[in-house]
Amino acid sequence: MEEAVRVESDTSGPYEVVWLGNGTLRLGGVPALGGRLLSLVHDGEELLWRNPALLDDRLHPIGGHRPEPTSGPMANWHNYGGDKTWPAPQGWSSAGEWAGPPDPVLDSGPYTREVRTGSGDAALVLESEHDPRTGLRLRREIRLRAGESGYDLRVSAVNASSGPVRWAVWNVAQYPGGGTVHVAVGPGFRAPVELAVGTAAPGWTRPRPDTVEVPAQDAVGKLGFPHAAGRLAYTRAGHRLTMEFDVHDDAPYPDGGSRAEVWMEHPLDRPLEHLGGLAPPARIVECEALGPWETLAPGASTALGIRVTVERAGERGETP
Repeated sequence: MEEAVRVESDTSGPYEVVWLGNGTLRLGGVPALGGRLLSLVHDGEELLWRNPALLDDRLHPIGGHRPEPTSGPMANWHNYGGDKTWPAPQGWSSAGEWAGPPDPVLDSGPYTREVRTGSGDAALVLESEHDPRTGLRLRREIRLRAGESGYDLRVSAVNASSGPVRWAVWNVAQYPGGGTVHVAVGPGFRAPVELAVGTAAPGWTRPRPDTVEVPAQDAVGKLGFPHAAGRLAYTRAGHRLTMEFDVHDDAPYPDGGSRAEVWMEHPLDRPLEHLGGLAPPARIVECEALGPWETLAPGASTALGIRVTVERAGERGETP
């Protein structure tokens, strides 16, 4: 009897691409490219942003591009797009900050993969190599169930070093720009934290006490949300993607206490030298969920559970 969730392995290119499909959603993961989810198709429409200068619709490299582990300044980064997991906080001033992307292990290194199937679901489990800079090994489990217009993602980091380390897991999903983000916020709200400002931090409004809206705009910069209540919704071109994730009210978070972050970028006339030569390739919106900032003893781990659902929405993007 055929599984309710179909699993396909494409080995026709330079690396394996693993596809999960249930008739409503089709997910494409590439273990070799930092364990990324690089395709999320709903009713025939691609919803993730993927760099067309680097990858085709089969998620194979194009234009003579040869994927390989990459390090150095931001100008060296091959931004493939999609959904990926990194350690937070990000920064370049101390060993307690993740100096990426690029990163030769966690961002652009190969991940191992395992596929687990059941009578009504399938999961793609991806695991990085040990990263000596952070001491971490990252793990991503992407689970798709039959009959659902959504998937579950569990991301975790284990301290694979011999001493204590302090990190948070940070999941970053890139979507095509032009849509609106709604961030659910809880009691004690304070203004979003401005982070990694390239040209300007994105503008925002608070249409309801429990919601912050970040509309489409040309800005290169990020907002962090210390009182995020565990839900980000991105509405664009008739689709709404809702990301729901665990929050821990009493736990510390990096980036000024941010539990969620929203980054926006658009093409510029010249690279941003103060951001390592970043040259945005397109209009992109990132919806980012963070776990608590934890001190991990050797062998200990920290994790974050995320549920992503997809639905049709009005073209004008009403508030969820």
